Amino acid sequence: MNALLIDTNIYSHAMRGDAEIIEILQQVAHIGITAISIGELLSGFKAGNKEKSNRQELNQFLDSPRVTLYSIDEGTAEFYCLILDQLKNNGTPIPTNDIWIAAVAFQKGLPVYTKDQHFTNIKGLLLR
Repeated sequence: MNALLIDTNIYSHAMRGDAEIIEILQQVAHIGITAISIGELLSGFKAGNKEKSNRQELNQFLDSPRVTLYSIDEGTAEFYCLILDQLKNNGTPIPTNDIWIAAVAFQKGLPVYTKDQHFTNIKGLLLR
């Protein structure tokens, strides 16, 4: 696989030394992450006792030429709307932040790398 959009939990597992995840990320030419995931990470850092070092580690990760930070725009909102409608119609809700992450994945044509099984409820979403 040439490119992935990572879910927040993938970043967290990698920073905790998960060898399987680290190996996969090392083999990928392009790693995308969303502003949504950054918000979740910063929130977690603030709640912990290593906020400064965690922020430094995140900034180093984001500075890598292989990493792209994706923001939310009107196009993302269109995908969000479609995903939310599909999930409501199927009676399979998932966390709102994960819908936004999936919307970015659709918009950018990237598979989502995650440990969360509920992403499988989104029809047509490519997963790693």
